[in-house]
Amino acid sequence: MTTGTVRVDRAPDGVWIITPDDAPSVLDDAAGIDVAVLEVVGGHLSWSVLAEHPVPVAVLDDVASAQNWVWAVFGEEVALAIASGSGRDVTVSPARPRVADGARRLAYAHWAARWWPTSTIDAFPPLDEGLLNGEIATLVEECDLLVDGVDSVAATGPALAERPGRADDYALAAGAATPTLPSTLVLARGTTGSDWRRYPPGLVDASERAVSWEVVRAAGNTTVRVSVVAAPGLSEPVPEHVRPHALIGTASGTADVALQLLGDVWFGESAAPPGSEAGVSVDVCLPGFGVTGHPDVGGSEVRERVRALVRRRLRRAAETAPDDGPDAPLLAEVAAAASDSDF
Repeated sequence: MTTGTVRVDRAPDGVWIITPDDAPSVLDDAAGIDVAVLEVVGGHLSWSVLAEHPVPVAVLDDVASAQNWVWAVFGEEVALAIASGSGRDVTVSPARPRVADGARRLAYAHWAARWWPTSTIDAFPPLDEGLLNGEIATLVEECDLLVDGVDSVAATGPALAERPGRADDYALAAGAATPTLPSTLVLARGTTGSDWRRYPPGLVDASERAVSWEVVRAAGNTTVRVSVVAAPGLSEPVPEHVRPHALIGTASGTADVALQLLGDVWFGESAAPPGSEAGVSVDVCLPGFGVTGHPDVGGSEVRERVRALVRRRLRRAAETAPDDGPDAPLLAEVAAAASDSDF
């Protein structure tokens, strides 16, 4: 059962906030990739998928509507605290524990649709979209007290083909698309990851080794080449408006490189900006999509914690013992763990 204590406050703008200590909310300056959010009648609920504490933060902009479910998810004491105007250390004791657990599970399913770190390199298989949408629809019905059912289908990326990749094919992304000729001098090269917040799911492999670059000198010209492993199953045609770019940076200049899908790799090259001989930074993005900055909520450290979570869930999903707890693997996770592909 979801238990604990929360604070109940009314913000100056009239929004009500129900929050346990140190929990993320939709009012934070930047959304973390570990935050699962559920739009509910009268507001939003949010959890960190990396935290063991199951009590959500509620941000309510329509208290009258939200009171129809607050008692079910948080309990009578919290509902009364809202009615009285505020409260400290209010005990959470859901009147409808299955609804509270279902809401958290539904939020996690939506989170998985957006942030699941699908990767051929790291051997994280994709989640079956049909299974995921089916479970989301079922959970929406179970949570009809607080969810209106409009957003019952997970958001998707570009259309995927049934063509899983092989992890062994991606020791390095660079070099596969454009081999370096003997007459070419390699001045610098490197491998890195990408910020998942900068593009929609289904475009780029989520590994920290998916992005490779090299700065080369040939025939008097200095060029920077970027290769990015595509998300498993991605194939042409990819509409131009969802083709990623690579933003190349040095201490002295920048370059914006449009990427083209060549087989299983996004590739692009451009005249190198000044200072490239000493190395470059590469930021993969879809222009106009997502946010920048705030590495504490979307950087490599948080991404690795998400991968660790997914590894644990896949191991749990592979177990044969019955698992019907509130945090049991989703059907799509069970199918992914049982997949006999090359992941």
